[in-house]
Amino acid sequence: MDKNTVTGLLLILVIFFGFTWYNSKQAAEYQREKAIRDSIALAQERIADVPGLTPESFGEGIAEAGTDPGSADSLRMNFLGQGLYNAQHGQETEYTLENDLIRITLSNKGAMVTGVTLKEYDRYDGDPVSLIAPGTAGFDLNFFILRGFNNFQVSTADYYFTETSEGVQSGGNTIAFRLPVDDGSYVEYIYTLRDGEYMVDFNVRFMNMREILAEQYDVLVNWHSVAPQNEKGFDNENMYSYIAYRYPGDKSVEDLGQSKSTKEKNINSRLQWIAFKQQFFSSIFIADTHFENAAVRYETFVPGSGNLKKYTASIAVPFNKLESDYAFRFYYGPNKYTILKQYDNQLERLVPLGPKWVRWVNRWIVIPVFNFFGSYISSYGLIILLLTLFIKILLLPFTYKSYLSQAKMRLLKPEIEEINARYPKQEDAMKKQQAVMEMYKKAGVSPMGGCLPMLLQLPILFALFRFFPSSIELRGEPFLWATDLSSYDSILNLPFDIPFYGDHISLFTLLMAFMMYLTSKINLSQQAAATPQMGGMKFMMLYMMPVMMMFWFNNYASGLSYYYTLSTLITLGQTYGFRYIVNDEKLHARMKENAKKAPKKKSKWQARYEEMLKAQQQQAAQQQSKNKKKK
Repeated sequence: MDKNTVTGLLLILVIFFGFTWYNSKQAAEYQREKAIRDSIALAQERIADVPGLTPESFGEGIAEAGTDPGSADSLRMNFLGQGLYNAQHGQETEYTLENDLIRITLSNKGAMVTGVTLKEYDRYDGDPVSLIAPGTAGFDLNFFILRGFNNFQVSTADYYFTETSEGVQSGGNTIAFRLPVDDGSYVEYIYTLRDGEYMVDFNVRFMNMREILAEQYDVLVNWHSVAPQNEKGFDNENMYSYIAYRYPGDKSVEDLGQSKSTKEKNINSRLQWIAFKQQFFSSIFIADTHFENAAVRYETFVPGSGNLKKYTASIAVPFNKLESDYAFRFYYGPNKYTILKQYDNQLERLVPLGPKWVRWVNRWIVIPVFNFFGSYISSYGLIILLLTLFIKILLLPFTYKSYLSQAKMRLLKPEIEEINARYPKQEDAMKKQQAVMEMYKKAGVSPMGGCLPMLLQLPILFALFRFFPSSIELRGEPFLWATDLSSYDSILNLPFDIPFYGDHISLFTLLMAFMMYLTSKINLSQQAAATPQMGGMKFMMLYMMPVMMMFWFNNYASGLSYYYTLSTLITLGQTYGFRYIVNDEKLHARMKENAKKAPKKKSKWQARYEEMLKAQQQQAAQQQSKNKKKK
């Protein structure tokens, strides 16, 4: 045989023996898998009636664990391991962490926080504020361990931990729980609460777990809680209750927004913290590094149920089985700006101070002044009065300029009537406007002079609108007939509910509406004299606005209505003071002197306005010319 023939026979023999070996291996694998399936089927029959045990929890690795099919209990013990098997049974025991501010109740079942009581704050009914009521919260950490061919999921909420002090060196205000997983391997939760703090350190340790942990890039935390109603007004508290969260490195805070029903969102990016926020209190879960992503949801209870919202968050935490320690923190406490600010992480953003163009007013003006007065005065009704006076003094130059502009417009009424008589026809409207603008320019009067100062005051008005309902300092503070300046005041409870108004009558809101009516009546009489077209706004300003505000503010914080009442009353006093100071005859004489002088350089606004009038006049002339040609 030649060389090629020998080579061919050798290749045929290699292929034949290789095929035979492969075929026998496949047959053996088939028999092995069949044995596993038969074992699983038998095991499922045995454990079907065992409470709390499901066939799915064992996976296809049951046969590999060397279980005894005749004993479901033995099957479960061998598969779970002695540690997890024993931890499935136990008696629930409560433990307490406590300092001068807060009392935290923990359970050995799941080693989770089951209750939080704030010592310095009371509910509207006089009971201590319960941020988490017993039996309404849960915390479940899910990870996978190796069991045979498959991974077995451990949900910590299903097991009883053992309280221990072994290896804990953080002091007496610390409690540790351990969940044994295998021989010498365990998961440990360590809670630490320091004196004078609302922040709780929460450390999770996977000790001696490297060999039995499955490969996984993250572990899942399921966190949920029911927020009890702590304030008198359900709708007002619900308005400020939602889920908020922050992206790492971001200076702003995102949230799910307000709703009276259900809202949910999948957040597919990293997070620094997630907050279950109420109007004045929050539960916040904070990562020292970051969370990978999360799915958040809340459901709103119906009024009268005693509860506000049910919060739920499923959070992916980055995980590496080579690392044993993971650090987190829980904040259970008030939404107080000065307290949240000291923890960094932009937690103070949970206090809703308004958008950026308003927030700076609250941060740099309102809050410092409010806290300054609060450090010397105990009555918050008096503090609001002093704050109102301070703001009115701060805005006094703008208010005076606005009044002066309106006074000038009023004094020019004879000249305006003369121009109206000169151009009575509708087609001369452009000429009339140009003549009026020319007269304003000579007299040194700007039509926008009364509006611009008011626009400059808007950020402060909006800032205070956001500050008072979110200021926890006002919570529970009485003043006059109001029992709580952070909630509505009621002088009469109605036996029925009026749509958009409520089931009570707020006296501060009535006073605010009356002061708005009185001020509008005085201002409109002056403005209508200067500008006749203002008369068309009389119904809206004089009647509609006070009535709308009365309906809108009836369920709002009484401190806010009280502030607006004071502010309007002071503005009215300023108006009469300006009338006494400003001499109309002297002012009119000065305006006439200005008119005789050489015309001033036009402002940019006047130049643009005149250009617009000329363009409109040209368009009107062209249209008239076209109409004549058609005729």
